[in-house]
Amino acid sequence: MQSQPCMKIKLLLLTLCLVSQAYAQQKPNVILIYADDLGYGDLSSYGATKISTPNIDKLAVQGMRFTRGYATSSTCTPSRYALMTGEYPWRKQGTGVLPGNAALIVPTGKLTLPGLFKKAGYKTGIVGKWHLGLGDAVGKNWNEDIKPGPSEVGFDFSFIYPATADRVPTVFMENHRVVGLDSSDPIKVDYREKVGNDPTGKENPELLKMKASPNHGHDNTIVNGIGRIGYMSGGTKARWTDEEVPLTFLQKAKDFIEEHQKEPFFLFYSLTEPHVPRMPSTLFKGMSMLGYRGDAILQLDWAVGEIMKELEYLGLSKNSLIIFTSDNGPVLDDGYEDEAVTKQSGHQPAGALRGGKYSVFEAGMRVPWIVRWPDRIKPGESDALVSQVDLLSSFATMLRQPLTPTDAPDSQDMMKVLMGESTQGREVLVLHAGTLAIIKDHWKYIAPGSGRAYNDQTDIELGNSSEPQLYDLRQDTGEQQNLAAQYPEKVEELSHLLQQIKETGKNR
Repeated sequence: MQSQPCMKIKLLLLTLCLVSQAYAQQKPNVILIYADDLGYGDLSSYGATKISTPNIDKLAVQGMRFTRGYATSSTCTPSRYALMTGEYPWRKQGTGVLPGNAALIVPTGKLTLPGLFKKAGYKTGIVGKWHLGLGDAVGKNWNEDIKPGPSEVGFDFSFIYPATADRVPTVFMENHRVVGLDSSDPIKVDYREKVGNDPTGKENPELLKMKASPNHGHDNTIVNGIGRIGYMSGGTKARWTDEEVPLTFLQKAKDFIEEHQKEPFFLFYSLTEPHVPRMPSTLFKGMSMLGYRGDAILQLDWAVGEIMKELEYLGLSKNSLIIFTSDNGPVLDDGYEDEAVTKQSGHQPAGALRGGKYSVFEAGMRVPWIVRWPDRIKPGESDALVSQVDLLSSFATMLRQPLTPTDAPDSQDMMKVLMGESTQGREVLVLHAGTLAIIKDHWKYIAPGSGRAYNDQTDIELGNSSEPQLYDLRQDTGEQQNLAAQYPEKVEELSHLLQQIKETGKNR
């Protein structure tokens, strides 16, 4: 028979264990769902009429839908860098769109978004697109462990592809290693010279099942009948087929949720849709009547619904905070003739906004932004100014994790805004494309730039001009009337403010 003191000690330990479990359960699970090239007007909850996205619409109805939510940049790599670091990407060289063999650009010695959650006791995982580089050099050996990568910047688990689906290598990576490696068929990757004997889109266009648009660079190694950017040889068994990629990522995301259902977790679910090459699973082909781009959006919406079902099934829905957004704005023709243009049928991917992917106009960076947390957020709509660069500071507040002066220099605490408890969003936001722009209140100033004004390959206005541009977004969301000549004092004010932010290296 056990002594009374022993029994008391056991009861005390049991109580502490239960209290610890209860505290852990109180912390919300956080899932960041990050679409790829999804425009402000691509969802029915944001006004689309030619396509229906019921699952994402459900998130919007049950949560807070933001009408002035931004990515920092109009292309993917810089937006993802800002999301991870809380730093504007234009502050660091080498944060432009990366080739598939690039070295890691996220610093390993600084606090990152997943690193913040890890410090707070969360299990952290990324599933999907990465495109932030791997290893410490371009010339890496793809047939061995590749470090540093997601694991070294805060993720306990990663299942990714290295860059984008239109760039080699077309392989999955789990943690540090390519999935399905075969030592007798080593992988080689080069972005300057052809390697191996695989056919290319330039040499063998008759082998393509999706014709590449001219001058986009998708005429290198052919994988699954689709020309890619860059050259690859080997890894025959490791190469994925395009139709399976979204389903594989979805299953891995569900597996991560199930594995960590009894502890708080942070999952970065980095979707591939509707980025090119658009090759949806057979189930979704032809469903949208808008070509493969529309089909990919329906597939994306379905995947979001499956994640929501998983949370419901596991009893995690009420205490799970979901953020849904996109890395940049939309593009129709981005390198492949996939009927996105010919079957547009009146659909406006950017809604009423001007520009698109690659553009400093609003459509380049103003994107869908939805936050849902049934235990905390009352459904509603907000026009507060928020940016993805703010997530690091915002979650630091929620998780009660202090930031040092050098952490997340451009990130601001917007947690009350994201929770719908405040309407006071950012006062100032810097945007990044071919040039820089700054928003203060309802005014947007675009600094003069020397780049092209129009990209005829993508049919998108880029927003570059040798003259300053000033728009009143409150009255002119579509940026049709340049007011710079009418308000020279406002141009001077915003130009000076932008220069000050650039020189001081901080925005908070």
